[in-house]
Amino acid sequence: MPFMSANPLQEQVAQRVERLLLRYEELQRTNTLLIEQIDQLTRERDQFKNRLETARHRIDALLDRLPEGINARENK
Repeated sequence: MPFMSANPLQEQVAQRVERLLLRYEELQRTNTLLIEQIDQLTRERDQFKNRLETARHRIDALLDRLPEGINARENK
């Protein structure tokens, strides 16, 4: 004789809890992947900011080397 659930409501609750646990695990994995992606994008952003700052310094140095009458910063 197969095991019969004492209460169909308990069986429904147990099934729902199982689905919720699976969904929770799925969301945890997704969250981990998103955190990794945020970290990667943050590193990339920081690298671009550093490259931009370096380029700005180089442009400023080049502008400083221009003759006085040509320096665009002085004409503003």
